[in-house]
This record gives sequence, C-alpha cells and structure tokens, in this order.
Amino acid sequence: MTPGHADHYARANARFWTGYREDYLAEHGAVLGESHLLWCPEGLTEEDAGLLGDVAGLDVLEVGCGAAQGSRWVAARGGRATGVDLSPGMLRAAHDGVASSGLDVTLVEADARSLPFPPRSFDLAFTAFGAIPFVPDPERIFAEVARVLRPGGRWVFSTSHPMRWVFADDPSAQHIRVVRRYFDPEPYTEHRGGELVYAEFQHTLTDLVGGLLGAGFAIESVLEPEWVEGNEHVWGAWSKERAPFVPGTLIVSSHLP
Repeated sequence: MTPGHADHYARANARFWTGYREDYLAEHGAVLGESHLLWCPEGLTEEDAGLLGDVAGLDVLEVGCGAAQGSRWVAARGGRATGVDLSPGMLRAAHDGVASSGLDVTLVEADARSLPFPPRSFDLAFTAFGAIPFVPDPERIFAEVARVLRPGGRWVFSTSHPMRWVFADDPSAQHIRVVRRYFDPEPYTEHRGGELVYAEFQHTLTDLVGGLLGAGFAIESVLEPEWVEGNEHVWGAWSKERAPFVPGTLIVSSHLP
C-alpha cells in the first residue's frame, strides 16, 4: 500500500471519530470513566493489571488518546501526561474532560505515524485500542514510538486480537462463524455516498511482533485478557457470552534496550 493510500484511510478515520464522538461517549462513556484507564472491552483496568507501573515523575505519552481518560489517569498519579490523537472532535472531548478534572495534561493533534516530538522525549508510551487498528502500517507507529522514547523506555498497547478479525462482528455466542480470512490484507471499510468514512485493519501476530522487533523493542509480556466478572457491558462483538470462545483483545508490554 502506498503512503498516499495509507494517509487516505487515516484522514477518513479522523473524520469518523470526530463525527461519532458524541454517540461513542454516550454509549461507552460510563464504562470508560473520567480519569480511568480501561485496557479493553473485557473490563481489565490498569488498577488490576499494573502494566504501566509507577508513573509518578515520568514523561508519559498516550497514543491515539481519544477523550484522554488514560492521560488523566496518568496525571492523577503524578505523571507528566501528553495525549495525541488525529481526530479534532475527540480532542475537543479530551480538552473538556481535562478542564473539568483540573488535571495537567498536554493534548496534541497528530498522526501516530508521525509524532511531532523530538527524539527521547518520553519515558513511557501506551495506548488502549488507539491508532493501531485504524492504520494499515502499525510498524510506522512502533518506529515513531521507539524514536520518541528514551533508552529503556516502555511501550504498552492493547488492540484487537488478530483472531477476532475472522469472526462475524456479533456479540452472540450463537453466531460464531468465520466470515473473513485471517491473512486477508483488505481492510473492513464503510462508505457513505461513495465516500470512505471508516476503515479498520487486520494485523496478524506476525505483523505486530515483527513490527515491534523491527523497531528495536524487546517484548516483556503478552496478555489475552478474559472477561472480568461483573462486566455486563456489550461493546460491538465483545460480550461476556462470546468471550469464552473467541479472544477479543491482545495486550503487549515491551521496552527499548
């Protein structure tokens, strides 16, 4: 895929999230919280997972921050938080949330594949389902994160599990059927009036692991979270009925040498 095509998808997704912002936050805002770090629809929180460790005094970057709940979580615990997102609409929601919280968070409109920061600017970077599923070239994100991290810096991300791609986008356990090829290079797209309005991409384990290693990261851990007891929230195809049969999320922790 050419850089021009990749940028076309990125611009479409930026417009999508700007237009979908209010509906998205109305549907999922109560689960996402105000200053909360939810890693995945399964309900795993940072309080329970402890993937980031102690963030106090660290320069922390949230990639694809959306409304920046994760950045506010970092700031509330003494980290110097910066959130980046490509969607102006989601950043407006982030600014509103930061203002109402009284926390200190820097927000920047930027493409995760071209971060506007000097090398070695951050100690830690993370994303909870931000950016990675919505670009055809996650290796560019990994390379940019590696560039802006300091030596020994950590990168933790959650994203759609590659196996989720092959099954129908239905939360019911009665409708688990294969509808797409695991190695399908074509994105899932939505169009309106002939115009691309949304795109989501399959990234295989080879894509994700190879991209990380190619960017110089060492993998610390890989997690496929199970459904958290008491979580009743349905999030697209993620549900407690389907969770025992199909992994929905992949979480990877890594660091630079």
